[in-house]
Amino acid sequence: MRNTRYDDTPDPGRGAARGAALGAELAKPERYQELLRRVRGLLDDEADWLSSLANVAAAVYEWLPALNWAGFYLLRGDTLRLGPFQGRPACLTIAVGAGVCGTALQLGESQLVPDVHAYPGHIACDPRSRSEIVVPIRDATGRVVAVLDLDSDRLATFDEDDRQGLEALAEELATRVDWQRACTV
Repeated sequence: MRNTRYDDTPDPGRGAARGAALGAELAKPERYQELLRRVRGLLDDEADWLSSLANVAAAVYEWLPALNWAGFYLLRGDTLRLGPFQGRPACLTIAVGAGVCGTALQLGESQLVPDVHAYPGHIACDPRSRSEIVVPIRDATGRVVAVLDLDSDRLATFDEDDRQGLEALAEELATRVDWQRACTV
């Protein structure tokens, strides 16, 4: 088993239920800096796109509070397909332009939605979700190839600090993941 540089502190043991997010004592910008540092450690020396995205989804889910879902949708052909995630089972496909994820892909811009029930065309994969943020991910050429999708069961969970932190994470993934393989049909 390869030893990653993800975390050198012991896991306090969160049990079956999801406890407080790791780094909860940190202000949001500092939490994102620490998350990015840990994600870099996960991506170092890892060539497999699936393993990389699975670990990143898990790290995001562990480090950001109030999430009930965190994961990726990959552009395969002209459809977003479910990729690695943490949370309940999710929608398998999303059309470009449909819902929050499809809109983020189509516009190439992050979508911050404080109340998903007020969002026209919202796709409810999990009826518990109340707010959402979706960040497009570009490959090394600048083409949008995936989205990072985070849901919360609370209203207005995400703000500008989240957008900035997640966009920095998406930029890190741009050149560190083999998007050609990940998005091959």
